[in-house]
Amino acid sequence: MLIRPRPAAPLQTFAQRLSATPRGARLARRLTRYHLDLWGIAYDSALSVDAEAVVAELAANAVTHGLVPGRDFELGLTLRVDTLRVEVADARGESVPRVAPASPAPGEESGRGLLVVAALAVEWGVAGRQVGKTVWADFALPPRHR
Repeated sequence: MLIRPRPAAPLQTFAQRLSATPRGARLARRLTRYHLDLWGIAYDSALSVDAEAVVAELAANAVTHGLVPGRDFELGLTLRVDTLRVEVADARGESVPRVAPASPAPGEESGRGLLVVAALAVEWGVAGRQVGKTVWADFALPPRHR
């Protein structure tokens, strides 16, 4: 059994419900960069760019695959001493992504997004909720932010 230490208390948090539309997904991406910049993570830093790319993918998946008519999705950002966690929650709990996504066949137009998430994040996963699921991704903070 793997025992992990409890994560440090968050230094900063942000959560926002957004419409499950392409406009909501775009706003999630922009809010991510904005809040990271407020928290001292430079707007054009590698961490900010990577976090934005992951939020863009997770939000697009929430809008495309996690859509339940009339329900929103939620963006969550948590800054801890040594990590940044991004979370996107949607209302469709039965549609859970595989944590080890398979590569799509050559010529396929979709199916690479979670491979990007896996490549950019230190760790990512899926957690159940009372209604729906949360897909999260963790990023290590550069030394100057620790």
